Amino acid sequence: MRVAALISGGVDSAVAVHRLVEQGHDIHLFYIRIGLDNGEGDCSAEEDIEMCQYIAAHYGLPFDVVSLHQEYWDSVMAYALDTVSRGLTPNPDIMCNRLIKFGYFEERWGREFDKTATGHYARTLTGDDGLVYLATAPDPVKDQTDFLARITYAQLAHAMFPIGDIPKSEVRRLAIAANLPNAYRRDSQGICFLGNINYNDFIRRHLGERPGAIVELETGRKLGEHRGIWFHTIGQRKGLGLSGGPWFVVRKNIDDNVLYVSRGYDTEKQYGREIILDEMHWITRNPGLTEISFKNRHMPEFIPGRLELLDDGRYRIESELKVQGIAPGQFAVIYDRDHTICHGSAVITL
Repeated sequence: MRVAALISGGVDSAVAVHRLVEQGHDIHLFYIRIGLDNGEGDCSAEEDIEMCQYIAAHYGLPFDVVSLHQEYWDSVMAYALDTVSRGLTPNPDIMCNRLIKFGYFEERWGREFDKTATGHYARTLTGDDGLVYLATAPDPVKDQTDFLARITYAQLAHAMFPIGDIPKSEVRRLAIAANLPNAYRRDSQGICFLGNINYNDFIRRHLGERPGAIVELETGRKLGEHRGIWFHTIGQRKGLGLSGGPWFVVRKNIDDNVLYVSRGYDTEKQYGREIILDEMHWITRNPGLTEISFKNRHMPEFIPGRLELLDDGRYRIESELKVQGIAPGQFAVIYDRDHTICHGSAVITL
């Protein structure tokens, strides 16, 4: 099978390549290059590309660097900036997978191959109906199906996840056994292709600052000032600059530019049980489930709940547990009850 393998310079994609080689596939390696928002190169990208070249040489595989710089800034980051400017919380990684890795790359290069492989911790399963489904990885801490929950069926059907069936510890072990040059390299903590860029600095460059009041929700007492409501998200604790805490962001008033906070680790204002959803996206098909599990952010836990279709076309999740940090703009990711299959996602509106 001819496989286009996307590699990043990290250990996960390198071990994905190792496993593809062991399986005997005809592999072509690709690195997607995204420059900084000023149009210049990224030093961390140069280091990543050099590592990718080592991997290609290690296995004697063809390797190309392809640029999707303009497409990335015109789509993924335009979405992120528009979302935060409206006081909502974006998820650039979810949109990056749909629009860039499985979008523009597929349209221009991946379609020439039988499959496109990535180092995501996820699996694909074929159901009794003959359709392909996105399935969770056995390692719940590393599972990345929530980042893939916006891809289309055609994208999923063309995808391979060679390390999706093994835990991170096994990935490291295989990398060491294969003598890969990045076996001990630390995992990236950046946003998609942005590497270690400071997120607040990025937002400040594009949206500037708009100071406003930080107010205690229960009392209406002004506690301080924020530099811009777009620097903060629901559930945030650090970076508020307030004493006498802990303080958590629990609400935003976009029109009045007010950030509401509540004090205490167990404040009920952090939590909710009802989530209203819009723009529902089913990856393979609408499973018609009412008993589900879900995630409202990237975390190891799957939360049990019920899914209901509302009269206006939106959906509502009624959670069986208290949910922390329900942030409008983020995605709720929908799984079956035993969280084996990721069925899709929707935008949190309330």
